[in-house]
Amino acid sequence: MYQSEFNQLIKHSLPRSLMMYGENSYLIELYINLYIKKTDAKDSMLNLYYDDWDFVRAKAFLSQTSLFGGTNLLFVKLNKKIPKKELDVLIGLVTKNSDNYFIFYFEGLGKDAKSIQNAFNNKVGGVWVRFFEPTINEGIAILRKKAENIKLNIDNYALSHLLNLLNNDISLSANELDKLAILDMEITSKDIDRLVYSSSSMATDDLLISLFENRDVKDNIQKVLEMGEDEFSILRATQYFVTQLFLYQSYIRIHGKLDTQAILGFRLPKHIENRYYKLSTNITPIAISNILEYLLKIEILLKKTTPIQREALIFTTLLKIGEMSK
Repeated sequence: MYQSEFNQLIKHSLPRSLMMYGENSYLIELYINLYIKKTDAKDSMLNLYYDDWDFVRAKAFLSQTSLFGGTNLLFVKLNKKIPKKELDVLIGLVTKNSDNYFIFYFEGLGKDAKSIQNAFNNKVGGVWVRFFEPTINEGIAILRKKAENIKLNIDNYALSHLLNLLNNDISLSANELDKLAILDMEITSKDIDRLVYSSSSMATDDLLISLFENRDVKDNIQKVLEMGEDEFSILRATQYFVTQLFLYQSYIRIHGKLDTQAILGFRLPKHIENRYYKLSTNITPIAISNILEYLLKIEILLKKTTPIQREALIFTTLLKIGEMSK
């Protein structure tokens, strides 16, 4: 079901078996915290993340009486499927005991989510919810509510500006609002430009993603240069980006999927991870090798070029890379 249907449902009662997936991690985390608060299970819940996943342990947890005399809340966060037989067992244990709750936050591919979501059906008291990446207006509405809750004086234009700088990432934007609230002052778009960290590097990331998606990036290049990024920084960012594509592509070839947690040590937002997956699979290993070799030559040339010529050189370099990546 969609978020709007889910909101209506939880006004009356919380589904005791819940699967959530999609591109809006911020909202998913909000609903998880809502469950923890309403079930009063903060001290009695069992969290199993990624490599900690253990079906035997999860089954044993839901099979026992709560040690605190309250509810047993099992929270599982994975980027791989749980076999349907195991899901059926866990959901069955929830169905048999009104003190049990089971939340499954699935971060894997959408096609995998669809193949297991039917285990969370009405017959067993289960519900699945898919969350989509919010539009800019939806993002502003979410941040507006957040700002009101923390009593931060900020208008919608500034919220829109913040979202744009942070690549429409609601979680990052919400964290920035918490930091800005400490100032106890009205926050404008100029304050965001001055105080929000790494806006230019994010613009560079957006430029490079667009470049390898074979889109027109002339305006993006100009924007990054106007934000103060020097040519050497852009070159280093490009080298790093292409190297990351090589790592992602290699991992995908070995494992058949992309896991940024395993590669980087932290997980990228799902919609960004999906974009990197597409980029890594759409470019050939030979193209990546040729681009890296070309960038080494440009690095030497850039060091020999006069400052007044560097902007034109980095401009043509990026356009050339766009052609090489096709």
